[in-house]
Amino acid sequence: MPTLAENMATLDRHLARFKQTGILNRINGADHPGSAGTFQTTTPVDKSVICEVAHGTATDIDAAAAAAHDAFAAWRDMPAAQRRKILLAIADGIEARAEEIALCECWDTGQTLRFMSKAALRGAENFRYFADQVIQARDGQHLKSPTLMNVTTRVPIGPVGVITPWNTPFMLSTWKIAPALAAGCTVVHKPAEASPLTARLLVEIAEEAGLPKGVLNTVNGFGDEAGKALCEHPKIKAIAFVGESRTGSQIVKQGADTHKRNHLELGGKNPVIVFDDADLDRALDAVIFMIYSINGERCTSSSRLLIQDTIRAEFEAKLIERVNKIKVGHPLDPATEIGPLVTEEHFNKVTSYFDIAKAEGATVAAGGVATGDAGYFVRPTLFTHADNTMRIAREEIFGPVLTSIPFSTEEEALSMANDTDYGLTGYIWTNDLTRALRFSDALEAGMIWVNSENVRHLPTPFGGVKASGIGRDGGDWSFEFYMEQKLIGFATGSHKITRLGV
Repeated sequence: MPTLAENMATLDRHLARFKQTGILNRINGADHPGSAGTFQTTTPVDKSVICEVAHGTATDIDAAAAAAHDAFAAWRDMPAAQRRKILLAIADGIEARAEEIALCECWDTGQTLRFMSKAALRGAENFRYFADQVIQARDGQHLKSPTLMNVTTRVPIGPVGVITPWNTPFMLSTWKIAPALAAGCTVVHKPAEASPLTARLLVEIAEEAGLPKGVLNTVNGFGDEAGKALCEHPKIKAIAFVGESRTGSQIVKQGADTHKRNHLELGGKNPVIVFDDADLDRALDAVIFMIYSINGERCTSSSRLLIQDTIRAEFEAKLIERVNKIKVGHPLDPATEIGPLVTEEHFNKVTSYFDIAKAEGATVAAGGVATGDAGYFVRPTLFTHADNTMRIAREEIFGPVLTSIPFSTEEEALSMANDTDYGLTGYIWTNDLTRALRFSDALEAGMIWVNSENVRHLPTPFGGVKASGIGRDGGDWSFEFYMEQKLIGFATGSHKITRLGV
């Protein structure tokens, strides 16, 4: 495995061209500067400037939407086998440049190499999976009635907008873009302004794989300019978004006048419920992994630990010991488990909860401090002696911060688990099968894992309820979003038609 110094040397080679030319918008197969000039992207590792980035606005979005609109018919009508071949070539291209993608992602976002190296390969897996669904994506049903042969089919909805976040930007971009392309849609992609590097790599890989110009367009910019213009644009038929719940509400409002279809994957304050009959060693591993991996910056993190009071003291003691041993450091060091938070703004938000916890009467049992001489590093943090009414239990912190809350009965645990505005995921640890069935049935969440951490299986539906979003990703659910259903009824005989005006 390469050392930190070797990884930095390799990264410098990959970044050299960006430092020279900056990151340009990619519209209709050509590079374009931003209509508002440039902005800088910086690394959270040491706050240094990575490169200049094209500052796109409504003007750039309009050009990209026009390109996607013009390219749509040819891409839609291309034989499915040919589109499949291109998507598979994109997957091959991602795998070939996986190291470059991972290193750039780490430097741009602060995520650790141990996780981002797998995320790059998962992006290839997403393209490969949806490529294999292309042939049957438009298949429908035969629904016979007494007088008609009713046939359903699906057609791509048209040009779509994809707005992706900064936490694992490459992988999440492929989650949205791969099924959109497989369905036959064209795409305008606006990546998060804090993490533009790998979006540029993706569009390069796609075009090198043979994707026709205009099918995938990338415009960099800010949400209140480029993002708003994308959501309002009449040529864009749907918006797929991953990000904060508050931003999701704005997207729905911005798209209302053009009747946008929206898929929103939003925030979470997800509970992990540990009963005293669980395999506590495995539960401990899962609790730690699901809040402290990916720097705690993931929507599915289990940020509320609901722990049965009969095992609370022992479980929290083991938890504190493990949390204090988690290695915080440079994201390109293979030994690092937690890197820096993505931006100064996010660092300030996360660290503000350290004082909030104390003011609310909770105990900072581990962490609760910034660390390092440079960059946006924090120690993994555990709050204990908390209850479900505190802000630390109700607001999405989106960092390596866990709040532990005791419960005594199953009914109390369920009440607290559901007492939240969010409903993305839930994690249940118990060896009582009937309890697991009861609890999962009543838990208000779009995805639930029993005796497991989050294990993503691409054919399964991914999404939440309440303030955690609208719609589902994965498998055929993705095609339901990116495609329109059509019904064609063929008369099977000369059935009676009511005659008027005779």
